[in-house]
Amino acid sequence: MTALPTRASGRPRIERRKHYGQYVAAAVLIGAALFLAKSLAVNPRMQWPVIWHYLWNTHVLSGLVVTLVLTVVCQTVGTALGCQLAVMRLSRNRVLRSAAGVYISFFRGTPLLVQLIFWYNLAALFPTLGVGIPFTGIGVSVATNTLISGLVAGFLGFTLNEAAYMAEIVRSGILAVDPGQREAALSAGMTEAQCMRRIVLPQAMRVIVPPTANQAINLLKATSLVAFISGGDLLTNVQDIYANNFAVIPLLVTASLWYLVVVGVASIGQRYLERHVGRGFTTFNDAPEPGPDVREVAA
Repeated sequence: MTALPTRASGRPRIERRKHYGQYVAAAVLIGAALFLAKSLAVNPRMQWPVIWHYLWNTHVLSGLVVTLVLTVVCQTVGTALGCQLAVMRLSRNRVLRSAAGVYISFFRGTPLLVQLIFWYNLAALFPTLGVGIPFTGIGVSVATNTLISGLVAGFLGFTLNEAAYMAEIVRSGILAVDPGQREAALSAGMTEAQCMRRIVLPQAMRVIVPPTANQAINLLKATSLVAFISGGDLLTNVQDIYANNFAVIPLLVTASLWYLVVVGVASIGQRYLERHVGRGFTTFNDAPEPGPDVREVAA
């Protein structure tokens, strides 16, 4: 974009350059997208009637409910545990700080699928689980296989794994707050807990919320891993159906459509939530554009 003087007003005239390469790239992408869409639409092996039929199947919808419940519960409990771990990680107590560091390193360093399979096969390590009063013989025990189902193993695996990631997200948000805020609160007579709850965390939310929302969306998609341990989620129930009718691709498309819908709704909610917690802070994208005179001077 260049500025050329005009005789009428004396102000520079903005001349925009045409980027033909962008037009060509856009045309190629649009053409490829249309070709792919047409190929899928006219391909009889896609079995679109089967997709629409099972889209509202009760077995599929029940799996969708399990997926949503698993996401909400694991994200909520994982966030609460992550906040505690973040505070421990920032503690002056070396024992607490080291314990939180070992926990975070372990659950972030091992694959999530391995963790789920471990919890599902916990009976191989502990055949029974119980609680009781030591040295009295008074207590209650239950077979581990009875207690740890695929869904319970999913809750344990996702919650503990999510807590490790949320601990780092919360810790980064706390460190982003000016240390002077904490010092001022302590000098005003607040305790450490009051300072954290009333001063630090409310300001850290602007940094914590965006990655937390992304983590929740990633967790929603990662819940499909419980299909490996028959957790009863959306993908598990879809697999149950195509194991009988062998319509693998149509049923996978059905599951993908539901994932796209739920993730799309969650993304819209994330956008409004980020806008709400970011009130009062101007970003580069939200800053007003300079007026004509400023642009002319810059040119």
